[in-house]
Amino acid sequence: MVPVACGTCGARVEARKSSWEQTSVQWNAEALAACSERRTAGTGAVFTGCPALRTTIRRAAAEGEFRAPPGYADT
Repeated sequence: MVPVACGTCGARVEARKSSWEQTSVQWNAEALAACSERRTAGTGAVFTGCPALRTTIRRAAAEGEFRAPPGYADT
């Protein structure tokens, strides 16, 4: 897992790519508080993830900022 900061709100999470389809993200309390998408979801609401962070993670992997599976950037 490597630190990744959201390009929109700056929330810092730990992320890992196992494949193009699979991403693991570890959120901490600070990141949850910083995430504008999470705040919009509201307390007690289902939070399925942040589209802006998802885009940031994909871009970081494609640009080689953290280790991604072989062929990641080709997909």
